[in-house]
Amino acid sequence: MRIAKTLLMLSGVALVAAASSAAYADPPQNQSTPNNFNYEIKDGKRVPKGNRIVNKDGSWREEIRQGNCVTIKEMSAAGEYKETRQCGG
Repeated sequence: MRIAKTLLMLSGVALVAAASSAAYADPPQNQSTPNNFNYEIKDGKRVPKGNRIVNKDGSWREEIRQGNCVTIKEMSAAGEYKETRQCGG
C-alpha cells in the first residue's frame, strides 16, 4: 500500500511539472499580425503600420496602403484630424 501511494504521488508531481512546463513554452516567433490591426509586431514590440511623419510642432501625416487604395491620415498641431482615402481604378 505504501508503494502505491508513493507511485501515485510521483505521477501526480510529474503531471503537474509537465503541465507547467507546457504553459511556459516559448510562443512561436513567426506569427503575423492580422490585417485589421493598426500595428505590426516586430521584435516583440508594437510598431504602427504605415509611414508616419511627425513634425516638430506635433502635427503628423501617415499613409497606409491597402491594395490599390491609400488612406492618408493627418493631424494638425491644433488637433484637427483629417482622413482621406484615394483608390486607383
